[in-house]
Amino acid sequence: MSVTPIKSVDQRNPEYRQVPHNVEAEQALLGAVLVNNEAFYRVSDFLEPRHFHDGVHARIFEVMSQIIRAGKTATPVTLKTFLDGDPPVGELTVPQYLTRLAAAATTVINAEDYGRVVRDLATRRELIGVGEDLVNTAYDAAADVTPAKQIETAEQKLYELAETDKYGSGFVGFAQAVRGAIDVANNAYKRDGHVSGIATNLRDVDELLGGMQPSDLVILAGRPAMGKTALATNIAYSMAQAHRTETQPDGREKTVNGAIVGFFSLEMSAEQLATRILSERASVGSDRIRRGKIQPDEFQRLVDAAQELERIPLYIDATGGLTIAQLAARARRLKRQRGLDMLVVDYLQLLQGSSRRASDSRVQEITEITTGLKALAKELNVPILALSQLSRQVESRDDKRPQLADLRESGSIEQDADVVLFVYREEYYLKNRKPKEGTEEFLAWENEMEAVHGIAELIIGKQRHGPTGTVNLQFDGEFTRFSNYAHGGLPDRYE
Repeated sequence: MSVTPIKSVDQRNPEYRQVPHNVEAEQALLGAVLVNNEAFYRVSDFLEPRHFHDGVHARIFEVMSQIIRAGKTATPVTLKTFLDGDPPVGELTVPQYLTRLAAAATTVINAEDYGRVVRDLATRRELIGVGEDLVNTAYDAAADVTPAKQIETAEQKLYELAETDKYGSGFVGFAQAVRGAIDVANNAYKRDGHVSGIATNLRDVDELLGGMQPSDLVILAGRPAMGKTALATNIAYSMAQAHRTETQPDGREKTVNGAIVGFFSLEMSAEQLATRILSERASVGSDRIRRGKIQPDEFQRLVDAAQELERIPLYIDATGGLTIAQLAARARRLKRQRGLDMLVVDYLQLLQGSSRRASDSRVQEITEITTGLKALAKELNVPILALSQLSRQVESRDDKRPQLADLRESGSIEQDADVVLFVYREEYYLKNRKPKEGTEEFLAWENEMEAVHGIAELIIGKQRHGPTGTVNLQFDGEFTRFSNYAHGGLPDRYE
């Protein structure tokens, strides 16, 4: 059966355009389910009552879904009990309409195709809704709603629509699950460092963490001058340099090694961050680069390093004072436009929460920020490396190695983080305790300095899915460079 459509006015006049819908596809799908309830399971993974344009059809699908999921059979007779009192469909009662739908059904083979048509048209209607909201808000926005806020809201709605519009796979056979597990192992075997996550190129760190895992929030904390930003830039560059893709059967490019990295630098400008990376790559001191005191061969190394940097997928956003909502919107945009496998935030305490949270307390605001970062990591399915400050109480202890309790506003940070890393350099503190030369204390101090020179400790204070512990890294302060620690005493050659 098909309902005679109401005669429409001239479709060429946009004022009378109808929203996208297909009544016949909705009728054909409902009829197929009424004839054979197995058709329901072909569409139940991705289709919901709200996706039907016709309200009567939405009501029918909702009731039949409840009946079938309760283990009963949905037919015009069993549905009649629940729909008998509903308003008529034209000249037909709802039970009569159900009978017509079942009588007009021919096959269940195309049920999934009908379902996808219904779902796709629903998505187009939702897109129209987003557009209408955007236009109406732009016309009638309140004084405190800025255009930037409107853009962020629209972007978030579009991204949510793009993500929720992906059809789920539902249950899979164990054989398929095993194949998926083998694929994970195979990908890990092919990646640098043979890790399941994204390799940092720091051997001992990857050994304990298994690389940076998708959807993990990783906190890297330390006191000033410990090298947090240097370590983050080293890791970001290493991942971007190792980035390799593979063309999939559907034509999409999939990252098989390394990462496309987004770097939010809330403290330093893009130029300052680039100078640090250039210094590290070209082995030229960053202070000498800023003052222009470099030799011709050093300048050539800088040019070569700059050309290499231009080729790698490392994107820097140095906008200061971002809110967590703005950061999330920009990360979504980067993933949509250029791809994204890894996100770095330098640093967490420079982010802002909503104005309402900020007026409550700083602890509430940090809680909103860390919760937002964790949610963003899961939403984008990428690891987020967020740098964090430590409280001053570290300085009051004899042993200045950081602990979880030293995190500023530590409750929410410790709770939301999957991994917490602390970077610590004994050499920094020891250098500030230099005794008078020629004394016995000076000789003992020299021996201690020699023992810790160029060594940094990376303390894994928390790891939700693995061990904790401490690994040593080699640190070259002149070039702000972290590298693998050679257990034999000499540093590895930095590649």
